[in-house]
Amino acid sequence: MYQWRKFEFFEEKFSGKVPEDIAGKIQCCSSGKGRIVLGCDDGTASLLDRGLKFNYGFQAHSSSVLFLQQLKQRNFLVTVGEDEQIASQPPAVCLKIFDLDKMEPEGTSTSSPDCIQILRVFTNQFPEAKITSFLVLEEAPPLLLIVIGLDNGSIYCIQGDIARERIKRFKLQVDNHSDKSQSSITGLGFRVDGQVLQLFAVTPNTVNLFNMHAQAPTRQTLDQIGSSVTSVAMTDRSEFIIGRPEAIYFYEVDGRGPCWAFEGEKKFLGWFRGYLLCVFDDQRTGKNTFNVYDLKNRLIAHSIVVNEVSQMLCEWGNIILILEDKSTLCIGEKDMESKLDMLFKKNLYTVAINLVQSQQADAAATAEVLRKYGDHLYSKQDFDEAMAQYIHTIGHLEPSYVIQKFLDAQRIHNLTNYLEKLHEKGLASKDHTTLLLNCYTKLKDVEKLNEFIKSEDGVGEQKFDVETAIRVCRAANYHEHAMSVAKKAGRHEWYLKILLEDLGRYEEALQYISSLELSQAGVTVKEYGKILIEHKPAETVEILMRLCTEESELPKKGASSGAFISMLPSPIDFLNIFVHYPHALLEFLEKYTSKVKDSSAQVEIHNTLLELYLSHDLDFPSISQSNIDEGGNDLASSKSVSNGKAILNKKDVNDEKGRQERRQKGMTLLKSAWPSELEQPLYDVDLAIILCEMNDFKEGLLFLYEKMKLFKEVIACYMQVHDHEGLIACCKRLGDLGKGGDPSLWADLLKYFGELGEDCSKEVKEILTYIERDDILPPIVVLQTLAKNPCLSLSVIKDYIARKLEHESQLIEEDRRAMEKYQEESSTMRKEIQDLRTNARIFQLSKCTACTFTLDLPAVHFMCMHSFHQHCLGDNEKECPECAPEYRAVLETKRSLEQSSKNPDQFFQQVKSSKDGFSVIADYFGKGIISKTSNGPSEAIGSNSASSGNDF
Repeated sequence: MYQWRKFEFFEEKFSGKVPEDIAGKIQCCSSGKGRIVLGCDDGTASLLDRGLKFNYGFQAHSSSVLFLQQLKQRNFLVTVGEDEQIASQPPAVCLKIFDLDKMEPEGTSTSSPDCIQILRVFTNQFPEAKITSFLVLEEAPPLLLIVIGLDNGSIYCIQGDIARERIKRFKLQVDNHSDKSQSSITGLGFRVDGQVLQLFAVTPNTVNLFNMHAQAPTRQTLDQIGSSVTSVAMTDRSEFIIGRPEAIYFYEVDGRGPCWAFEGEKKFLGWFRGYLLCVFDDQRTGKNTFNVYDLKNRLIAHSIVVNEVSQMLCEWGNIILILEDKSTLCIGEKDMESKLDMLFKKNLYTVAINLVQSQQADAAATAEVLRKYGDHLYSKQDFDEAMAQYIHTIGHLEPSYVIQKFLDAQRIHNLTNYLEKLHEKGLASKDHTTLLLNCYTKLKDVEKLNEFIKSEDGVGEQKFDVETAIRVCRAANYHEHAMSVAKKAGRHEWYLKILLEDLGRYEEALQYISSLELSQAGVTVKEYGKILIEHKPAETVEILMRLCTEESELPKKGASSGAFISMLPSPIDFLNIFVHYPHALLEFLEKYTSKVKDSSAQVEIHNTLLELYLSHDLDFPSISQSNIDEGGNDLASSKSVSNGKAILNKKDVNDEKGRQERRQKGMTLLKSAWPSELEQPLYDVDLAIILCEMNDFKEGLLFLYEKMKLFKEVIACYMQVHDHEGLIACCKRLGDLGKGGDPSLWADLLKYFGELGEDCSKEVKEILTYIERDDILPPIVVLQTLAKNPCLSLSVIKDYIARKLEHESQLIEEDRRAMEKYQEESSTMRKEIQDLRTNARIFQLSKCTACTFTLDLPAVHFMCMHSFHQHCLGDNEKECPECAPEYRAVLETKRSLEQSSKNPDQFFQQVKSSKDGFSVIADYFGKGIISKTSNGPSEAIGSNSASSGNDF
């Protein structure tokens, strides 16, 4: 005991006297619910508040209070005491239960709690003996288990709802020793483990354990040595403590546990917040000593010499000692900071660390102690041990505090160890990763670097910043390690950057891209495709084909080809990687279009292909290749050799041949991407026209103009190159109105030759043939147009003019005859109208026009000289059935013409589309559509009739 260090972790809070209201000798006490209850030999029970101030007292028993205990779950007080009976009989031992929440008025100045139950402890079945120990267990309200230890080795148990006297009594027997001093029950303790209830019982000779959960409690002897004094306690881990003169023993359910050799007779034992409390008789001084032991850290937290102790209990977070002279001593634990300051002043850092760990202080407080200990060791230049302490502070102490210290001390090994632990706990930043990797590289510790980077358990990708690790390893030329980190973390862009930019392993890069998922492979190819195309064009094109088509995936998707292709990357996404390599781009797009026919980006693809096909030159070499020919030879040096000119000439021939082949493909694409059934082609027409003009691709330009029905632009192309034969052939094909052509092209062609300024009689004669055939231009316009060419003679148009004049003469003669005919008919019609207006009509028909029978009255005669029976006409007597259809046709034609006059768009369309617009206007005037004149009711001529009889 004397080897244990002593510290003053406790201090005296206050001391004083038991209140004078308590007159009797204190025999028992109990604490709980923020108060203390004292039982005296005069039968009173007194309740004290915080600071041991008297609250109230009451007469619990008439003679004396032997034992008492406050319940925790209910505000009940259980007492055992002596109550006097008739003078001739000894006092009876009774058990009482008081409800401290219910007070009964008693007199005017005092009151006592309600006593809800009184039981006699001893009965005929349970003979009387001296009570040596008492214990109450609250099983489940309102059930209680009260055990009473006797000096004869018996334990009386009362179990049940004691307040309602629904109880059962049973007895446990420990020893039947003839000497009561050897069989007395000196201590009891309950151990509750879930549903298992066990009872420790101590006699001077044995330590016993009763299993109370069994139907019939069974006894087990834990030790053959007991204790003769009542000095027992229970720890917070349900260990049973027994004090003997030579030591203090701990017991568990399976027997004796550890013991602590503290000499002296143990008068009181207790357990407070992990501390062992002990009042013992110090044989050296002959006085009582009160010690507080910290068993985990093997130190005495407090020690004080006291007078004879009567009671010891714990309440309000303090330890309270009541002495025989009724003086009191209240001892409380110091705060953690005060205790640590005390230890730091003595440089007892190990003790401080053990203290904070044993008392379960928060992690921040523990880390602060470890930091101070580490600083102490660092100041003594014990760097290894200091680092061991700093490592325990990770997560609470700022890492820069430790890193700065060991950088200054140039202790790179210790710093490496700290940084490793920092990464293991996932608390490292990017800077910490950089520093650790720099430590490895400076130490050239490849094994540690491998363990940190390439660990199979995946620690690396979770414990450090991936990008930082890659950058540091690359900078230190540890490319394999950087690649390992990138691959494990799925940072494919970094992996490929190292392969391509640092190592130049293009084949491996291509294989790696092929192993990636579709989306990831597409992203990486977009970023690094330029490098791959430069060094491995064919292989890169193959990878792009797999990305953009991926035929092997089609059956797995269970969808149509078109729907699946729309989910794949588009070739347009990868055009930027072919900036300096148009040949590779051309190969890629040709392969793609040959395999995929219905791509959503086919317009953009066709545009790009057209640009490649029609370009004058596809050689756009990069800087590195600007002086290298196709065979890999330097052009400057090859020119200096004797046959250099021949090589260049051969190359020019090859270029011209390739250009012609590409233009043929371009023409094929222009035609195939604009089938006849589509109004718009599968490429940008405007762009295609620009490309054809820029690259002087006449064939394609003519095709596009013709498809767009820009016939005048077509012939303009021929005019530019003065291709007279092709010009006339084009007009023959495009100037036929019956085939959807434009006859006005012949007029443009005639104008062209009229302004040509050279002899083109042959062409003009041929043109006049078509102008005459389709009557495209009047002769006067033809004469005016050709008169501008001084190289043309009148003989060119002599025959044309003669035929036109003859034709015009025929037309004039026909018109003159028609005029005479119309004049004669008009004169006859006027005479008939005049006759109808002025002379009477004589109807001489004797037969009905409808039925051909003899005409009799009543009869109806019409001005058209038709006569009918009235019954043959029916209800329609105002209209001649014979002439009515002809008359209705005339009226319908009239109404149609009137309706046409209300549609000016139709009129203008006819004027525009007609060869002779004047004839259309004249026709409208002739039909009376444009200027309508009203001649009065026209029905009078055909509808006036005279009935037979007196009317006629």
